[in-house]
Amino acid sequence: MSRTEAPPLPEPLRVPVADSHTHLDMQDATVEEALARAAAVNVTTVVQVGCDVAGSRWAAETAAAHPAVHASVALHPNEAPRIVHGDPDGTARQGAREPGGKAALDEALAEIDALAALDRVRGVGETGLDFFRTGPEGVAAQEESFRAHIEIAKRHGKALVIHDRDAHADVLRVLADAGAPERTVFHCYSGDAEMARICARAGYFMSFAGNVTFKNAQPLRDALAAAPTELVLVETDAPFLTPAPYRGRPNAPYLIPVTLRAMAEVKGLDEDVLAAAIYDNTARAFDF
Repeated sequence: MSRTEAPPLPEPLRVPVADSHTHLDMQDATVEEALARAAAVNVTTVVQVGCDVAGSRWAAETAAAHPAVHASVALHPNEAPRIVHGDPDGTARQGAREPGGKAALDEALAEIDALAALDRVRGVGETGLDFFRTGPEGVAAQEESFRAHIEIAKRHGKALVIHDRDAHADVLRVLADAGAPERTVFHCYSGDAEMARICARAGYFMSFAGNVTFKNAQPLRDALAAAPTELVLVETDAPFLTPAPYRGRPNAPYLIPVTLRAMAEVKGLDEDVLAAAIYDNTARAFDF
């Protein structure tokens, strides 16, 4: 089987569910094809997430054109340092960029703020901190951008969608210091069980992706077990984090049932019960 070949459609869920975080603009299928495959397995709603100004505009336009799509808009934590300090190696989709400084970051944040006001935009994110790809020189720009996104989310009454990579303590610190919005979602939750209990006390939603199925992910399964069911979401983060047994092949919203069934096993719940809870949680998180 080719590593580039799309996995087969899984057995459909009996209860509709939502993919709380996907990147349709990075997948091979058209939006229409992706939504049709998802609907065929009862994944009836997706949240399309922007990572830069152009991607956020696309997310908002796509949500406006498709009732099954809701948008979230933001500058990814790794995008903020690229805007401020430049990207001479062209590691992002935009290619090489010159340093723009604080003025360029402010301009980009103003565009995100304007998009966040739109009705079909239900979230602000993915924002947060990423100490895996960005070194110490980019931390200040990341935190400034993160704090700005928190204020944008609160100003427009939208969910805040968190990207947290190797930065758990600092993400929690900034949220506590700045004051988290009423609805905050940890996308692709990556903390341990103790952090799940901290998030639960704060009322933060925790969204689990395909990596919860990986053999080496027992700490993540322990966190899922500790997370209250009423705060749990499911996502693909497609085209990334394809669940086992298809790890390494392209991910897409139609693979949500594979991850959800693994989550139901961890939680000791019937899959229908978990699917219904997750749909309700996602609708509550993103107010749709």
